[in-house]
Amino acid sequence: MSKQIINYSLKTWEELIMNHLIVFAHPNQKSFGKGIVDTIVKVSEEKGASVRVRDLYEIGFDPILKPSDFEAFQSGKVPEDIAAEQEHIKWADVITFVYPVWWTSVPAILKGYVDRVFSYGFAYEAVDGSPRGLLTGKKGLLFCTTGTPNEMYSENGMHNSMKQTTDQGIFNFSGIEEVKHTFFGSVPYVPDETREDYLKEVSKIVKDTLQ
Repeated sequence: MSKQIINYSLKTWEELIMNHLIVFAHPNQKSFGKGIVDTIVKVSEEKGASVRVRDLYEIGFDPILKPSDFEAFQSGKVPEDIAAEQEHIKWADVITFVYPVWWTSVPAILKGYVDRVFSYGFAYEAVDGSPRGLLTGKKGLLFCTTGTPNEMYSENGMHNSMKQTTDQGIFNFSGIEEVKHTFFGSVPYVPDETREDYLKEVSKIVKDTLQ
């Protein structure tokens, strides 16, 4: 009887541990974006979460979707590099993207990651002619840095446009319903105190998400 209680307790504790996957897309390891990643890792571990970081530049992820990829998907043989990333996605309870905004969009390497990894049959499927997301039960976070002031992007509607393409077009489309997207503006130009405040905001958001 006591053995059953112990096993049940261990299983319950494992179920309480959240798995946090961070997908980072910035070529500069000294960027403020890397500081955001380091903060996310620190806070997540303090909250007892298991953390994995996929630094797309560091691992040399190939963002080009090839004809051979389509052929592999159709045959049911997922390319090895895509299969590895899909395992990380499946493992995660929380998926966080950290990236700089370039030309009001995500860096090409991150777009290629989505193109190849969030594939049909894995991230979504068609049911009676309508798409259905398959990554249900997960949470999504996006932290973006921009050189443009937040006020300008908010006023001209660009923040909403970017949220629509990522939050709705990628995360919601894939079945991830609870999504929070945060922009940090004028990063190269603000004083250090402001960047410190940005990191405090990151900490609070991550703590709240991992509750």
